[in-house]
Amino acid sequence: MRVLIVEDESAIADFISRGLEAEGYAVRMAADGVDGERLALDGGSDLVILDRMLPGRDGLDVLEAIRRADPGLPVILLTARAEVEDRVEGLDRGATDYVTKPFSFEELAARVRAHLRRPDGDEPTRLRGSGVELDLLRRTAERGGESIHLSKKEFDLLAYLMRHQGEVLPRQRILSAVWGYDHDPGTNVVQVYIGYLRRRLAAGGGEVPIETIRSVGYRFGVR
Repeated sequence: MRVLIVEDESAIADFISRGLEAEGYAVRMAADGVDGERLALDGGSDLVILDRMLPGRDGLDVLEAIRRADPGLPVILLTARAEVEDRVEGLDRGATDYVTKPFSFEELAARVRAHLRRPDGDEPTRLRGSGVELDLLRRTAERGGESIHLSKKEFDLLAYLMRHQGEVLPRQRILSAVWGYDHDPGTNVVQVYIGYLRRRLAAGGGEVPIETIRSVGYRFGVR
């Protein structure tokens, strides 16, 4: 699947691009509205991630041009403007979805998967492992059939671990994927939230499926 990212903040564009490429997507990028509109209309994208405020041409104008040329192309509007009126305007003018900054990569990736869902019946927005089940669209979590209440960041962290279950994930990689590009790499926030998750999962009984790999990071899955 081919994703076009139209975003003038290079750090955000690189952050999204690296994450999507790691998920197996082919990624193109544009840093302004003029190039973004040109690439969006050339037929080479399956989905567009579009910043609302762009140099050269406003994101909403680009969105309207896309809708005139290709009404079915999924467009996720990405913006720092979180007011209800702004979200309504973006959706009314043709956005398929709306994500506000700051955001976690896992949430954005779940929305991308939802809009690019394959027609073969596979359900890429549900994760299962070690008795835990996550619905990434409804953002619900269960273990052994019992609901688990998770905060937004706890959910994002667990989703990331489960998408890479069995793999040893370094702390810095987790920090970048779940907390974003602008967090201090010296923080202990990953360790703190791993502790929160373990307590949440332990409440459901059974072995907690998050293993600490000393001096490296963490791995999800009961071995």
